Amino acid sequence: MTPTPPEIVDSHCHLDFPDFNGELPQVIARARAAGVTRMVTICTRLRNEPQVRAIAEAYDGVFYAAGTHPMSAAEEPLATVEELVALSRHPKMVGIGETGLDYHYTADSKDIQQVSLRLHIEAARRTGLPLIIHARDADDDMARILTEEHRAGAYPCVMHCFSSTAALAEAALDLGFYLSMSGIAAFPKSADLRAIFAAAPIDRILLETDSPYLAPPPHRGRRNEPAYTAHTAKVGAEVYGLSLPDFARQTSANFDRLFSKAARAAKAA
Repeated sequence: MTPTPPEIVDSHCHLDFPDFNGELPQVIARARAAGVTRMVTICTRLRNEPQVRAIAEAYDGVFYAAGTHPMSAAEEPLATVEELVALSRHPKMVGIGETGLDYHYTADSKDIQQVSLRLHIEAARRTGLPLIIHARDADDDMARILTEEHRAGAYPCVMHCFSSTAALAEAALDLGFYLSMSGIAAFPKSADLRAIFAAAPIDRILLETDSPYLAPPPHRGRRNEPAYTAHTAKVGAEVYGLSLPDFARQTSANFDRLFSKAARAAKAA
């Protein structure tokens, strides 16, 4: 008999993306078979929020977050705090974002990205829902803004798909934030990133796929999906010197602490 896999959480995926068109029931079923009993699907453009919400409503264990991705900040209407707060009243809306800064491809829009980021931070502050941060090639501005805003009023936060510098990791952890481990951490050449995670407190680590992107080995180069969180979890367990069940329990407890609204909903179900 095949042993039952430990329960884990994919804290960040994009189930509304066209990569999953026509296959979502099977994708969800494969995730559950792999032990991924809960998922947070992320809306990156607020005009798509109804579709993302509908996915969360259709599946037990699937929650959602909403915001404007920094790479889309110049193309989309600027989100308002009031709009984000209103969306947060939905019982399955459990996070604000993803938001953040991305200067890799879209440095020309950094000013509007920073405005958008601060609006999302205020929404997280008002709602108590965790802020979901995307950071790429913007570490100095990211650390500065997160710290400035935290001094103005605390808010919960996760650095999603963390693959930045040790300095940004330290700045985020000093603010009480969480780091999320994606398939990047499982890539063979990611030893430096694994060392950053190893130096972080185990009670601040989450797991995610960021699917359909960044599939971990042995699926690298193909479409990612929530079931593959299990592969990253195995690598994470090795990083921390834990058994897979212990690492799964710890990261799930971390998710419940940060995404407390999702935890309460799961208990009520």
